[in-house]
Amino acid sequence: MQNRFYKSFDTERASGYDTSKDFRSPFQIDRDRVLHTPAFRRLQSKTQVFWSGEYDFYRTRLTHSLEVAQIGKSICHWLKHSSDLLGNDFFVDEDLVEAICLSHDLGHPPFGHAGERSLNHFMSDYGGFEGNAQTLRLLSQRIFSQSRKGMDPSRAFLDGVLKYKSLWSELKVTKGKLPKNHFLYDAQSEELSWAMGGNDFPAELSPGETRDGFKSIECQIMDWADDTAYSLNDLADSVKAGFLTVERIERWAKKRGHQTSGDSPLGALLEAIRGQRIEPFVGKRIGQYIKAATLIQVTNFLSATSHRYALELVVDGEVRAESELFKSLAYEVVFLSPQLKQLEHKGSYMLRRLWEVLEKRYVFGKSIDGQDFALLPEADAGEILKLETEEKRARLVCDFLAGMTDGYAARTFRRLFEPGFGSIGDLVG
Repeated sequence: MQNRFYKSFDTERASGYDTSKDFRSPFQIDRDRVLHTPAFRRLQSKTQVFWSGEYDFYRTRLTHSLEVAQIGKSICHWLKHSSDLLGNDFFVDEDLVEAICLSHDLGHPPFGHAGERSLNHFMSDYGGFEGNAQTLRLLSQRIFSQSRKGMDPSRAFLDGVLKYKSLWSELKVTKGKLPKNHFLYDAQSEELSWAMGGNDFPAELSPGETRDGFKSIECQIMDWADDTAYSLNDLADSVKAGFLTVERIERWAKKRGHQTSGDSPLGALLEAIRGQRIEPFVGKRIGQYIKAATLIQVTNFLSATSHRYALELVVDGEVRAESELFKSLAYEVVFLSPQLKQLEHKGSYMLRRLWEVLEKRYVFGKSIDGQDFALLPEADAGEILKLETEEKRARLVCDFLAGMTDGYAARTFRRLFEPGFGSIGDLVG
């Protein structure tokens, strides 16, 4: 039975490629292409909360993305069977949402959000760096390394990963300073326009939070699935790692004025920790968060063009408040702890040293100590040096650093800067 929810507008690809002869649906093709890319595999060695490789148990960007995809698909299944606005031949496609969820962190660099902030600082003169913008760049331009033409995504898939729809220069003009995050690169204006079907944003959707809130239903589902995983699964890792203890949670709650009684969210969390049942606690909560989602109809400048913009995801207020509470707990007690901040500093330091030497050699084209050292793989160096402007060369150097895993970045740093590390026989990647 054909799903009437999607039109040719949604399944169209920028290249015009016709997928109708493939036995898979257009969105299954999108998902499969993502799964078989090096960029996706590299997520297994990129930091989620705790440094990848330190222990085998803790989540990485890869396992986080898999969990987000599972939650996203479950939300689609729940909505299809619970909402009067959907039906057997009119529903949000699970394969599409799975592809979006699997891809949502593809552009994140090594060393977590500290690495993202560092690259944005390094790129402040060249248009900035943002993880979501980098995901778009990979999907539309870079993900297949040999062709350098991207994976030719469907419009619905490309639009689904667009959490932010404001350009770097728009935010720079609006706020009067360099944007810290939540933007697209200026060079991505064409991809953004194509995703919107060439329709200009109305005046009321001004750059910034207002425009960023304008998302397709699939992007909204991915966002809530991501919040669910972030506020619950990452919480479990923090408990297992010993960062979230009964004493620390009670101390934080008292300082913030939050209840810790048995029927409160923190009370339930404390009971689970005391009973060593954190995993069942998380599993039950995930189910509750999924069932907290409902749909309403909306009207906007794209709702007549695509059903993807005719629906809005509404999450029960108490459940969303609980999610925000757990995220605040993890952020203030775990992410701001000296232990993690020290590791973030180390990751930032390594990226800064790598950026400085690569910028000098490949962006500015200057010799180092009077010599033109070959510091990058031949193919990457050749592509960079062909470009005429510093901004374009900087973007490719940034691509190289952002594509590194935690381990690859650390090994490259040691190989370039530690005299006792590395040999002529070492693997490059």
